[in-house]
Amino acid sequence: MKIEINTLPQLLQSHADSTPERLSQRHKYRGIWREYSFKQVQTHVRDLALGLHQMGVQRGETVAIIGENEPEHFWAEFAALAIGCKVVSLYPDLTAEEVQYLLDDSETVCVFAQDQEQVDKALDVCARLPLLRHIVYWDDTGMWSYEAPILQTFVAVQTRGSKEHSRDARLYSSLLDAGSPEDIAVLSYTSGTTGKPKGVILTHKFLVDNAQRLIDGTNAIPGMEYLSYIAPAWATEQFNGITVGMALPMVVNFPEGPDQVLANIRELAVEAMIFAPRQWESMASSVQAHMLDAGPVRRGIYEWGLRVGHAVNVNRLDGKPIRLWDRLLFPLAEALVLRPLRDQLGLTRLRSASCGGATMAPDVFRMFHAMGVPLRNIYGSTETGLLTCHQSDRFDLETVGHWMQAHPDVGPPLEWRMSTDGELQIRGGSPFLGYYRREGSIESKVKDGWFHTGDAVTKTELGELVFLERLADLKRLRSGETFPPQFVETRLRFSPFIKDIMTVGDETRDFVAALINIDMNVLSRWAEDKRIGFSTFTDLSQKPEIAALLRQEIARVNHFLPKHARVQRFANFPKELDPDEGELTRSRKLRREFLHERYRSVIEGLYDGSTEVQIEIPVTYQDGRLSHFQALVFVHDSEGFTPAKLGAIQSGRNA
Repeated sequence: MKIEINTLPQLLQSHADSTPERLSQRHKYRGIWREYSFKQVQTHVRDLALGLHQMGVQRGETVAIIGENEPEHFWAEFAALAIGCKVVSLYPDLTAEEVQYLLDDSETVCVFAQDQEQVDKALDVCARLPLLRHIVYWDDTGMWSYEAPILQTFVAVQTRGSKEHSRDARLYSSLLDAGSPEDIAVLSYTSGTTGKPKGVILTHKFLVDNAQRLIDGTNAIPGMEYLSYIAPAWATEQFNGITVGMALPMVVNFPEGPDQVLANIRELAVEAMIFAPRQWESMASSVQAHMLDAGPVRRGIYEWGLRVGHAVNVNRLDGKPIRLWDRLLFPLAEALVLRPLRDQLGLTRLRSASCGGATMAPDVFRMFHAMGVPLRNIYGSTETGLLTCHQSDRFDLETVGHWMQAHPDVGPPLEWRMSTDGELQIRGGSPFLGYYRREGSIESKVKDGWFHTGDAVTKTELGELVFLERLADLKRLRSGETFPPQFVETRLRFSPFIKDIMTVGDETRDFVAALINIDMNVLSRWAEDKRIGFSTFTDLSQKPEIAALLRQEIARVNHFLPKHARVQRFANFPKELDPDEGELTRSRKLRREFLHERYRSVIEGLYDGSTEVQIEIPVTYQDGRLSHFQALVFVHDSEGFTPAKLGAIQSGRNA
């Protein structure tokens, strides 16, 4: 199907007019699933939009929304768009300082906040934001003593709008008709891995174009049950949950809260969902962790079932022949292991499962496909939109798939080429419109009509794209040989014991080393099973038994890497990596430059032959208090790498 090029509120109005009783959204609230038809969603959006209009919020101004994925979050976005505003969605775990930067940079005049926690952040910074005029909240728990004039409840704004509609029944339609697909809909901020986040300008046409790419690439069908979990601050949810959810449409389901997501997935058995790599990896790790607790018989049956699933499902995907014996065993493996496993995860009806936002180890994909979960990769960027995905019934799990097709009414078809240094360059589809309030941002990215992505890629014989690394992140060792850090890291993250990993090595180094963030949940259970005592994350991370276990995991991956790209020494982070400390972005990507500086002494220890390093780093607690964290970090050699080899490297360099 082809989506009509309209604004998102106009698409909502169309559904409300043609199929008013059709189910649009479902939200679990206080243990009860509450359903909203298109007519009900439209009424909520109309009243909210007219309330904003009555409060003086003008076309072209910016409205920000901060909170978890709930119906009110989506209604606020549609309402702001209906009166011609642009929207900024914020990650709910941002600090007050991060909120201030984004509200200031986007010139926000009105903030929708979910609850007391988010209201406190907005109130904390509003005095430093002269353009901010309104803070509207939808969960009033604990808010009875708040009396700031800038505050209003969600319901109060809707009540204003309802009265406005009673006075002038044609006002909302006139505001809606004034909207154009060329209008700015969303400012989607980059993750800020190398600097301050920048707001990418996304129009309604851009959103519809990318929704069309998703629908065509994933064979999505109207009425699919979709789980909205990834934050709308991430452009992928703007394309998927918000735009595809409205344009196709899908039934958009909201979990009760972040802690109940997996339980709600099991209840709903949704047909479509998209997770970031960390979330799929976490799900895979949880399965592997539970099997660590299982007895030898149950574990053996699980491993047998997964082997049969791999021999049938993954070989079929790869176009390899399937042995008769495996064909005969598959129904038994499906009945005893694979279907119960999918049922436990709530994935029995899943027909569209996608991974986007960063690279993920092919081993994770193979594990899910062995289970019978049709997990596919999606590749793109906020600036360019979605570009490729795994399509049809045959694709290479080492790739990010074949090219998507842009909406035929938005511009020329997508084209791509590779520069001499392997950079992906594209043109066609919806063009890049620049970063908000950044003069010259289009010229810095677009040369002779081609957008320079900064991504190093290659392609297979079958034409599928292979993402290697950001060009800026490709590392060169002293020997002149290069290695892609993310390529190594994604394969090591398949280990259930490794939550995050940062490889290090550059022109001043002779080999690759790594800093590992252990998975506390999995390793604490493993340690208890092995009767290894520990007290804190720091204590567990530095145990010699943990180092020995991780040494085996590194050896497994090193076996498949070129000799120069193998991890030779490693150390474990003594504390959990935390976005509140600036160590991760809000989308859980590593802030490499910051981590390099913060753990410089440990990195030096990896290369100077040290076996232990005493560190002291500043930390900020949730209540704002500043302190210092001290720990003794042990440095370990990988399998086959010895102090003698390190000495030989250093002697050769000195010579």
